[in-house]
Amino acid sequence: MLLTVLPHVAAADPPRVQRATAAFEDGAWTISVTLSHPDTGWDHYADGWRVLDASGKELGLRTLYHPHVNEQPFTRSLRGLALPDGDPELFVEPRCNTDGWSGTRYPVEILK
Repeated sequence: MLLTVLPHVAAADPPRVQRATAAFEDGAWTISVTLSHPDTGWDHYADGWRVLDASGKELGLRTLYHPHVNEQPFTRSLRGLALPDGDPELFVEPRCNTDGWSGTRYPVEILK
């Protein structure tokens, strides 16, 4: 009997947004995002997030250049963003360096 063992490839947990806020400061918007992800090191870590409008248009991108193995969850900001006038409906989508974009959009709380 010949047994074939196929490698099992399983995606790790995707990055999750714990909180996302937008604040108008000094004439521009600052988006702050708190992420959690089971970073294991340079081989697998949350490497960014993007700000999207309600139609899915990308308004900004925050790249994360290193793993945060011992800093979970962690918060990073994107400053100086120009957003549509009025009360924009915004979302954040996180990404990891092995699995790509999570496919899940998280609403951004607009701070007044």
